[in-house]
Amino acid sequence: MTERRRIAYQGEPGANSHQVCVQHYPDWESVPCASFEDVFAVVEAGEADLAMIPIDNSIAGRVADIHHFLPSSGLHIVAEHFLRIRFHLMGVPGTSLESIRTVHSHVHALGQCRKFIREHGLKPIISGDTAGAAREVAEAADPSQAAISPPLAAQIYGLEILAEDVEDEDHNTTRFVVLSPGLVQAAPGNGPVVTSFIFNVRNLPAALYKALGGFATNGVNMTKLESYMVGGEFTATQFLAEVDGHPEDLGLQRALEELAFFTTDVKILGVYPADAFRS
Repeated sequence: MTERRRIAYQGEPGANSHQVCVQHYPDWESVPCASFEDVFAVVEAGEADLAMIPIDNSIAGRVADIHHFLPSSGLHIVAEHFLRIRFHLMGVPGTSLESIRTVHSHVHALGQCRKFIREHGLKPIISGDTAGAAREVAEAADPSQAAISPPLAAQIYGLEILAEDVEDEDHNTTRFVVLSPGLVQAAPGNGPVVTSFIFNVRNLPAALYKALGGFATNGVNMTKLESYMVGGEFTATQFLAEVDGHPEDLGLQRALEELAFFTTDVKILGVYPADAFRS
């Protein structure tokens, strides 16, 4: 019997990251971790084969911690997946929406469901995690308490769904990336590809402008460019960029060659298939 492969995620069972693991790696063992640092650590140590990490949200923007761990982790992006974030109100079996007085969830989830909470006169209680809130409500067994959590959490903790899709915005979507210890690049010429890389600009006038010029002149579409402070300095020396295309495509190949003239430490983080959600 072959040993099940393992994919690590941050959060408690039933969290959105767990939902994505189950959806795209249904035969794998999903491994919950307390922090993003722990997720990176278990993959680097060989205790899990892959990591599922949220990197951007359509409402909240970038997931800040990830952009600091990723460049120095030694892990590589091998896939991306988009998840439409859905939050349900759930309580212990036998309770009703009318009997609920307090609602528990992560602070961001409570903020994304303000309208529903206000309309029903509920008192929000902050929990450390959306799925953890469901576990806490199940353990309390109090019919006046409910959790705002992903649908999977109701199944895991034996709760009843009292109201579906209680979030304010129906476009709430999170982009996740799959990280691997090995650099496994998508094959060229086999559908849309995303290339992610980091670089440092040289300390020259207009260095960033010149570094990016090659992407414009070679017709390469850049979909992400974000700057970071490195080593506590208040200068944006490091950048994370994402572009459409494969490094073996002539246009991107030339653009990366031009980039090297004005930058240092160009590092490819991943070359992976573009998720169908992008189109």
